[in-house]
Amino acid sequence: TLVNRVVSHLVQAIRGKDSCFSSIERQSAGSYYERVKISEPNEFDIMLVMPVARIQLDESDDTGAYYYVKFKRSPQEKAWLKFLEEDGTLSAFKMLKVLREIIKQEVKNIKDVEVTVARKKAGSPAITLQIKNPPSEISVDIILTLEVQQSWPLSTQDGLRIEQWLGKKVRRDLRFRSLYLVAKQNKREKVLRGNTWRISFSHIEKHMINNHGNSKTCCESDGPKCCRKGCLKLLKYLLEQLKMKYPKELEKFCSYHVKTAFLHSCVTWPSDSDWHLGDVDHCFQQCLRFFVDCLQKSQLTHFFIPQYNLLSPEDKARHHFLSRKISHELNNGFPVFHE
Repeated sequence: TLVNRVVSHLVQAIRGKDSCFSSIERQSAGSYYERVKISEPNEFDIMLVMPVARIQLDESDDTGAYYYVKFKRSPQEKAWLKFLEEDGTLSAFKMLKVLREIIKQEVKNIKDVEVTVARKKAGSPAITLQIKNPPSEISVDIILTLEVQQSWPLSTQDGLRIEQWLGKKVRRDLRFRSLYLVAKQNKREKVLRGNTWRISFSHIEKHMINNHGNSKTCCESDGPKCCRKGCLKLLKYLLEQLKMKYPKELEKFCSYHVKTAFLHSCVTWPSDSDWHLGDVDHCFQQCLRFFVDCLQKSQLTHFFIPQYNLLSPEDKARHHFLSRKISHELNNGFPVFHE
């Protein structure tokens, strides 16, 4: 309720402050909204989605995930011009800067709750709000997102292999959904200008996680229940606990790594009968072994972009460190859950 109140206030203000942002819509993402949050709901991800007309995407590296964005036609709204580079590239950096300024000014006008904007984290696409909610604090990541109605880039063509799990029709329907691009600096860019956008599939992931059954009635009110979500919660919780224990060694890992391993597991074991509710411990361990295997090979394929490896080979030592820690948990009844 508190988050909704603050975000609604901000969205109204942002729409009125700059005509480029006038059609911005909020969309919820992340584990709280996928109903796979474990602990206190104290972290939220909110996408501020801006519809844009036809754009041209140019790959900024060989991952197939990061792009430079240009408008195919000069935007009718002249206010967009301030966000364009000399070569016509849409600058994520410039847009984030303006958005951050509007939000910083506007939080001062929110009465009856204390909201501050956290300092910018290097490389993070989010504008982070801190909301005082005694005795604790809630953090809200606001992520600037472009939404465009056009076909997904070529790099996604062989991804999302869900035919055996959710069916060919579902795959086709999902691929017709809008393309999302989030303002995210590509660290591999030759000159770090902060102009890159990364494709985001969070809306597709949320849909799959909430409609996860091979039979269409799985986990519906009167349908049989499965343990898929339970496994994802445990995977995220285990990583969270280990990251708290070894913050330095595991700083490069995030919940997206285990979420990706989980989605691959859903494809490997596509049938609802592979995920009986009573088998949660067996299924969780099966997912974990799959993830450990990825860590040992330093190879975790992006679920939607097969050419993109989420585990870069130069971090091998970190991958092996995490794989050892997880194997220790697996073989010893998960002591970290009892600490």
